Amino acid sequence: MSKILIIEDNVVLCRMLCTWLERKGLQTEHTGSAVQARKLIATTNADVILSDIRLPDGDGVEDILKWMNKQQIRIPFIVMTEYSGIPSAVKAMKLGAEDYLPKPVNPDNLYTVLQKLLQRKNKPERTIIFRRESKAIREMERRVKLVANTDMSVLVRGDSGTGKEHVARSIHAASTRSENSFVAVDCGAIPKELAASEFFGHTKGAFTGATEDKSGVLHTASGGTLFLDEVCNLPYEIQTLLLRALQERSYRPVGGKQEMNTNVRIIAATNEHIGKAIETGRFREDLYHRLCEFTISVPSLAECREDILPLAEFFREQSCTEFSKKVIRFDVETQKMLQAYGWPGNVRELRHCIRSAVLLADNDVIGTKELDIDLQVTADGYALKVENEEREHIIKALDAARNNKALAASLLKISRPTLYEKMKKYGIE
Repeated sequence: MSKILIIEDNVVLCRMLCTWLERKGLQTEHTGSAVQARKLIATTNADVILSDIRLPDGDGVEDILKWMNKQQIRIPFIVMTEYSGIPSAVKAMKLGAEDYLPKPVNPDNLYTVLQKLLQRKNKPERTIIFRRESKAIREMERRVKLVANTDMSVLVRGDSGTGKEHVARSIHAASTRSENSFVAVDCGAIPKELAASEFFGHTKGAFTGATEDKSGVLHTASGGTLFLDEVCNLPYEIQTLLLRALQERSYRPVGGKQEMNTNVRIIAATNEHIGKAIETGRFREDLYHRLCEFTISVPSLAECREDILPLAEFFREQSCTEFSKKVIRFDVETQKMLQAYGWPGNVRELRHCIRSAVLLADNDVIGTKELDIDLQVTADGYALKVENEEREHIIKALDAARNNKALAASLLKISRPTLYEKMKKYGIE
């Protein structure tokens, strides 16, 4: 069911809109405060926002829409305004608002606008996926296919910008849960005091501001997949509650007395060394073992050198379409520079770099002057850093296993022959 968030301090108008929209089969949530609106936008899965401009504690454009742009929150935004507020409505349109409606709001006009926005939101987008051919990526894809049709929890490891959420979505799309919801949660973006409500929901009156019952992400993702991005940032108290919910397959909303059943598959992701988070007491070891039934490592771009130029060409074509430009190739020196750079920001950094270069290009060829990269960050230097970290992990595993190679390989989640090869490569006795 689609949800409409209404931000309006006129209680009578707000109640009228909520009642009318709910009769049309839409779910509503409302507030009359700009401060509370920002909290709801950050924690509620609203499909469309309907906002007044003038609020008791702020401005719908300055304090909400501008804030959404800064936070990169992309939810269709409709402005409601009196005739005197038309200049503000025009400003809102320039900032990305979808439409504005003069007061008194005509319900039929509002419903027509909402239908168009919801149809556009629910229409499947045609996503073009680039097929990478490097050995490391093919191994990662093999593991994705192996685990997709199981119900095992998966931990996706990888540096920032490598595409961990894309991997999670690929697992969901290839699973038997693909017809149900994929719900992504950024564990680092949830305020600690709202985390329990975000995951488990709450009942009306459970705390100040809980004006109605609210479902959490465990309910929203029921039958589907819940993706926990940067799971190490999850508040410790929520880790305890989540572990119980996963073990018992049930939970209790904040302020609620009745247990709710849950049926979700968990895919978690992190760019941290999760062992260090456990050692420092930030992450529960028992929750780690519950989430880590199967592990997929997403390689850095520096580990997939053969993918760099094909990806750059792919992003060049995409950017040309986006910016209506005709840039047909990279010159030879630019290709060498792309290959030599270490790409610490991985595929995300490469995409941003190529988009910028296409935009800056004065003719049909991208030269080195269009690339905004630091040549001191070379691929060789970055690869050396990666190798040093891997050598350190192997030595620690061998120490923990008291030089038992089979146990060390199990701890590292690699085969014994691979362990022997790496020990030989790094000169480990």
